[in-house]
Order: sequence, then structure tokens, then C-alpha cells
Amino acid sequence: MEPGSPENTKGRPALSEAALFGLCPQCGERTLFAGWIKLAPRCPACGLDFDQFNVGDGPAAFLILLIGALVTGLAVWLQVSADPPWWLHVALWLPLTIGLTLGGLRLAKAALLASEYRNRAREAGLEDL
Repeated sequence: MEPGSPENTKGRPALSEAALFGLCPQCGERTLFAGWIKLAPRCPACGLDFDQFNVGDGPAAFLILLIGALVTGLAVWLQVSADPPWWLHVALWLPLTIGLTLGGLRLAKAALLASEYRNRAREAGLEDL
């Protein structure tokens, strides 16, 4: 059976679906997360071990840089164009930053795990030499 054949991918969610809805990349059930951003150790439906995938801190570092640049740029633009009081900056940018970070982290972790599953990415070891 070919890796991209319909028989091999039947029932598996697309990468975007898995990321948006927290779906298991193997069976498609909503079992990827044990909390808002904490990955479950394994899928209770099909038994796929999520701990074997190395999601790590990559999504967090990427999002901090991306969201930090976006929010900083918007805050500077607002300050230069309207000169609002400091409390308005806090009221606008603090919830926006927290919301974008938490929502983006959930999406990024799910997308990275699903991508690692699809590409059969594993830790390098002696068997790879």
C-alpha cells in the first residue's frame, strides 16, 4: 500500500482539521488535548501514544516572536496616531496578547504533532545511522 493512497489515509483528519479541533491524527477523535494547551499522553480511542512526538518549545518560541512583533507594532502605531492614555494600552494589548498566545499555542502544538505523525518524524537514534 502506498503512503499517500486513500486506503492508508481513510478516517484521518486533514492537518488543518486536526489543528483547529484537536483531533487525533490517527483516528480523528477529539482526544489530542487533556487541557486547554496540555497534550494528552495518549489517545483513549485508538491508543496512539502522543508522548512519542517531540512537540517541545518550538511553537511557543515562534508565537512569542510573531505575536510580540504584531502587538508591539500595533501599540506603537496607536500611540503615534492617537496618543491614548496608558490604561487604554493595558486594556487593549494585555487581553489580546494572552488570547492570541493561548489560542495560537493550541493550534501550533496540534499542527506540529499532526505534521510529525503524517511525516513519521521521530527522534534520531542509533538505528538511523
